Parts: sequence; structure tokens; C-alpha cells
Amino acid sequence: MSNKTKILIAEDNDFVRMQLVQYLTGESYELVEAIDGTTAIDVVNDGGVDMAIVDVRMEPVDGFEFVKKIRANDMNIPVILVTGDNNPDLLTKSTEWGVGAVLIKPIQKERLLQTVDRLLKRRNG
Repeated sequence: MSNKTKILIAEDNDFVRMQLVQYLTGESYELVEAIDGTTAIDVVNDGGVDMAIVDVRMEPVDGFEFVKKIRANDMNIPVILVTGDNNPDLLTKSTEWGVGAVLIKPIQKERLLQTVDRLLKRRNG
């Protein structure tokens, strides 16, 4: 059994998902990938996920639907939403659902690593 922090990356765009995995590889995290929100929910329901990085726009279950479903099951894991949309309503909605952070694509490696670190420290602190 691994003591590594387990991070779920749910992104339907293969390139972006691979980029996120590449950014986090070597940072002593156990990474799990999902290509859509439905799979992401299944992974979280199976347990052991410490954090989720989730694309806002996916079919059939988008990032906000993912957050709503895990919160309805009393799962308070930190969630980082990633999006190409710069809509101010997105931040309001994210706050309402307890999303830890929203990162705008293209994702910058240092920003991602700092955000992951900050949210994990907040959770474990």
C-alpha cells in the first residue's frame, strides 16, 4: 500500500491531461487519470483519493457536476478546476461549491504545483 498522496486528474483532452500528469510526475504523488467526469466519480467513490484536478467542460458529467456529486456524498477532498473559460461567474459558482482553486488554461507548471501544495497543506494542517 502506498503512502503517497493520490491525485485524480480528470480531463477529456488527452494533451492537457498528459501535460498535467507530466507536471506532477516526480513530485512524489500517485496519479490516477480519468477521461471524463463519470469515470472520475467512480474513481473517487472507490476511495483513497486525496485531491482532484478536474476540467470544467466535459461530457456527460462536467466539473461542477463532479463537485456536486462528491459533496453530496460528504467527500471534502480538495478540488482544483481547470478551464479555458474566463467567465467571472465561474469563480462565484466555484466558491459556492467549495472548490479550492480555479486555474485557467494553458496551465502553468509552477502555478499548478504551488496550488496543489497549498491545498494539500490546508487539508492536512
